[in-house]
Amino acid sequence: MATPSPASPLNCTQCGGELQPEEGQIFLTCPHCSSTVYLDKTQAVFHWSLAPTLSRKQAAAALARWMSGSQTVKDLDKKARITELTITYFPLWYFQVKQSDGNETIWLQPAAATAITELKNLQLPAGDLRPYDPAIEMQCSSPTVPLSSARDWVMLNQPASRIVSAALVHVPIFIFKYEYQNDSYTAVVEAATGQVITNNYPFISERPYRLMAGLTAGVYILITLLAFHNPRMIGVSLVIGMVMIPILIALATWVASKV
Repeated sequence: MATPSPASPLNCTQCGGELQPEEGQIFLTCPHCSSTVYLDKTQAVFHWSLAPTLSRKQAAAALARWMSGSQTVKDLDKKARITELTITYFPLWYFQVKQSDGNETIWLQPAAATAITELKNLQLPAGDLRPYDPAIEMQCSSPTVPLSSARDWVMLNQPASRIVSAALVHVPIFIFKYEYQNDSYTAVVEAATGQVITNNYPFISERPYRLMAGLTAGVYILITLLAFHNPRMIGVSLVIGMVMIPILIALATWVASKV
């Protein structure tokens, strides 16, 4: 992203002092008040970051806990193979939005292209934000989504609202790539809270459970019809039901252990 032309002076978001960036500079510390700012094509905005609190080992443990949960296939944490792990500071546009009822909410929008669109659902406590540290610049992904485009997205989703403030936040994330049954997947662990985010993963299939439900319903419909059409078969129907109950329970237990 090109630095704005000197013909279009930029002012610090905090103190209003004029900023004079060098050629190509987009991350800047205000020389007047020491605020950290990001230079967009049209304006300067506050530039924040989050500090990671998880180590690589702790991030892997958070991913394993998620893999062993109820959303994924059984034993994914044991059967998946981690193929790559990287850490980066990903940029997010951070908007403080005042709604028509007077309440204020936070809206996030990825500031760079990503396949993990769920990053916009991260919870970023305002109290954990700190001025951007130039020391992490080598680990940061540069913004590629213009501020104006992100603003348009917010207003499209909140047409009756007003954007109170905007900022750029670099969030530390661990990016895990893993394989399961010859398919590749990506999962993100937010390094400040341990929240796991992914768009695609080996999820539990509902088909076996639906088949079990259909089989069970079919058996009992058959028993009911048999007894209804021939009262003399009530005893036989009861016997069939008593025989089928443990079989269906055993089958359901087997399905639950495999899916």
